[in-house]
Amino acid sequence: MAIAEKMADFMDKSSWIRKMFEEAARLKAIHGEDNVFDFSIGNPNLDPPAEFKQGLKQIAQNPDPGLHAYMPNPGYPHTRKAVADYLSAEHGADISGNEIIMTCGAAGGLNITLKAILNSGEEVITPAPYFMEYFFYVDNHGGRLVPVPARSDFTMDVSAIEAAVTEKTRAVLINSPNNPTGQVYPEENLRELADCISAKSGELGRCIYLISDEPYKKIVYDGIRVPSIFSCYSDSIIATSYSKDLSLPGERIGFTAVNPKASEKQLLLDAMTLTNRILGFINAPALMQRVVADLQGVHVDISEYERKRRLMCEGLSGLGYRFIRPSGAFYLFPESPVKDDLEFIRALQDELILAVPGSGFGGPGYFRLSFCVSDRTIIDAMPGFERAINRFSG
Repeated sequence: MAIAEKMADFMDKSSWIRKMFEEAARLKAIHGEDNVFDFSIGNPNLDPPAEFKQGLKQIAQNPDPGLHAYMPNPGYPHTRKAVADYLSAEHGADISGNEIIMTCGAAGGLNITLKAILNSGEEVITPAPYFMEYFFYVDNHGGRLVPVPARSDFTMDVSAIEAAVTEKTRAVLINSPNNPTGQVYPEENLRELADCISAKSGELGRCIYLISDEPYKKIVYDGIRVPSIFSCYSDSIIATSYSKDLSLPGERIGFTAVNPKASEKQLLLDAMTLTNRILGFINAPALMQRVVADLQGVHVDISEYERKRRLMCEGLSGLGYRFIRPSGAFYLFPESPVKDDLEFIRALQDELILAVPGSGFGGPGYFRLSFCVSDRTIIDAMPGFERAINRFSG
């Protein structure tokens, strides 16, 4: 075989998001772009804020030499300090630039973290439904992902997580606001998890890390606040990006932050800095680091996503779809009207509607819709959603 056997297997199991994204391109070529309703990928449709464009222009026109040169692997000191100062206020903690590593998006941050902490065969527990790429990220570094079903409201089932801990457990990986469900884990749920893994760490005689993937942290609704994992658990790590809140997914810019109270903190940071280099990232993009340094706390107009959420929720609930209203992110995770979510995805596809089956997220019987699309896409898709659900009624 021309490629590795593992990769051949992975290609067969590859992300449903990308599969549906590619299918959307095929259908648009046949039927025309305005006649295909693509809810498959979380690709923000809002432009970056004006502050980003102004900052980018100003930096691009800077005549000083060395703007595009290598810098220390963790990133520019002034950018790391800007991030740390903002996080210190946000988390009520004394975070320094030393605890920040600039990364190639949240994906880069998760990979350098997992590479730094995992020994071969060790396990990472994650609540399901979960972002499907976690499986590949953990496998990249010799680990095994252990999905644990969430409760019916998609909050964490800490008792089930506790039961899943073994001698091989190295970390618990959470994502809040969650992709695909939009659930925000409440503080009491997070503190219950922290108490659980703290006790289990004591039993095992080594720490179990809590890793929080937070690219949607600023995209929340109804006055909900995303609680700080740093205030709940010392051996915690945040991986995040500016892809969603600044609408910059293609620029691949994010960071990791290590809790300043983490045990063996400096050893962990040194390992993550090394993995940033040896995984081939080398450093986060220089230009983007300079731009985001001055944009801490800036984000797109969240009310636009809130309005799109209302359009999607009101439209689908009126047609009989059942779902939990998302508290954050820009996804809806309705129940499939038929047990086989793949069968319903095909029914939607017949209506030129592209969605992602819940099975791909470890949530069979559901499907995911990204509502970071134009209002027209949401409104014009409703007749197709109605025809699809009617096929399975009665």
